Amino acid sequence: MDRHRILVADKIGASGLSVLEAADDMSVDVRPGLTKAELLEIIGQYEAVIVRSATKLDAEVITAGERLVVIGRAGVGIDNIDLQRATRQGVMVMNTPEANSIATAEQAMALMLAASRNTAPAHAAVAEGRWERSRYAGIELAGRTLGIIGLGRIGREVAHRARAFAMEVIAFDPYVTEQAAREHLVTLTELDDLLARSDFVSLHCVLTPQTEKIINRAAIEMMKPTATIINAARGGLIDEAALADALRNGRLRAAGIDVYSEEPPPTDHPLIGLPNVVHTPHLGASTEEAQRDVALQVAEQVLAALRGEDVRNTVNFAFSLDKETAPWLELAIAMGKLHFAMAPGPIKRVEIEARGDGLAENIRAVATAVLAGLLSGFIPELVNLVNAPSLATEHGIAVSQSEGIGALDYPNIISCRVHWDDGDRVIAGVVFGGKEGRIVQVSRYHLDAKPAGIVLLMLNNDTPGVIGQVGTLLGEHNVNIAEWRLGRDEVGGQALSFINLDTWPPADVLAELSSLPAVEKAMVVQL
Repeated sequence: MDRHRILVADKIGASGLSVLEAADDMSVDVRPGLTKAELLEIIGQYEAVIVRSATKLDAEVITAGERLVVIGRAGVGIDNIDLQRATRQGVMVMNTPEANSIATAEQAMALMLAASRNTAPAHAAVAEGRWERSRYAGIELAGRTLGIIGLGRIGREVAHRARAFAMEVIAFDPYVTEQAAREHLVTLTELDDLLARSDFVSLHCVLTPQTEKIINRAAIEMMKPTATIINAARGGLIDEAALADALRNGRLRAAGIDVYSEEPPPTDHPLIGLPNVVHTPHLGASTEEAQRDVALQVAEQVLAALRGEDVRNTVNFAFSLDKETAPWLELAIAMGKLHFAMAPGPIKRVEIEARGDGLAENIRAVATAVLAGLLSGFIPELVNLVNAPSLATEHGIAVSQSEGIGALDYPNIISCRVHWDDGDRVIAGVVFGGKEGRIVQVSRYHLDAKPAGIVLLMLNNDTPGVIGQVGTLLGEHNVNIAEWRLGRDEVGGQALSFINLDTWPPADVLAELSSLPAVEKAMVVQL
């Protein structure tokens, strides 16, 4: 049995290593501390690599990993991974967002409490023999407003804890609905309003070009001079020099900082040494429980992805895969391949319809699978569910969701119409018994065909003797028919034959088939 090769390039918890090493279908190499040159030399041998934040997987390294299927990040942030290159190469990038949510939320609360009660300098004073109660009088959290920037998993956990401290909680997150926020007793607002109203601002968004330095000089000018900033997310979210200036001149009261734009921060970092800043060395996920859960989760996710069992927590993959979804996506891929083979010209536009339990919610997955099948027909490089959307955009193929494409009344069905210059075609499919995909419509032809293996597609006149002629011809060339399905538009009209073959027919078979009086077109497709 061929074994999948996994490289563990950073230190992860023993719980995760145990799971990896116990997998008899995997070969695991644990090599933390590799230089970039060493990584470039060996990464081409592996199908998966697991990292934390120390190892940098830039575009050059990922490109060298020509066998890579998945990158597992033991943690949330993916700043050390070139996501664009991974996506273009068809490599899944997974993180572990649930595993350290509670630990990071508690760290944010710890920083908030320490900053509000002057815990760090008061501790230092007592340790030095000074008793200065009046100097370190603090403020209470109760009754004050917490503004959360980024109401994801960690942001919601912080909100729950802040409510327990009798705080009012508001949030800015353009990707969260008002209803979802209300379920967590949080009021959504715009960023400017949040900055103006909040006594504490806690950052819990990802670092992107849009959020980089979201707390800058202009943002600080909108805040109360009595406000405190908490950052246990990513250092790049704050203009650290601007924050340092505001803390020195009394424009802000305090800050609690767990993360820095450069880690470890240099000795001349502008925030280091300020008396109204509480510092910790990126401890957000540094609990025994979080380290155990992060390692275990990333190991299980990588194993499942390599085995083709399920896919979850992928940051460059817009959906999750499981055993129930997989047959529908396999069908959609086959439909895409069929569309490409049958189209008389370049496909310009794709419309998708998905009806039935769970299918409508997975419309993006279905569309991506159709694109993967379609694009694989003319793009020589690897095409999969990760890079298919971006490749379609590169090739000018538009994708949209539509209704009323399919003409058949199945309770669960996916239908796809593709357009080329001066024409279009509809293909629809269903999955029977939760596992067997079937093509049930090709334009005006209704049939029940298995979209797998070698398929002979034939358009012919619906006249007697065609099946016998074709069967005899294939038999003469030692080509066995596994299954023959056809649909016709009307009696005596035209028929579409969908013939599953056991072997690929010789090159001259198509020419002989096309020469038969009743046959108009014939082609062979690998599905």
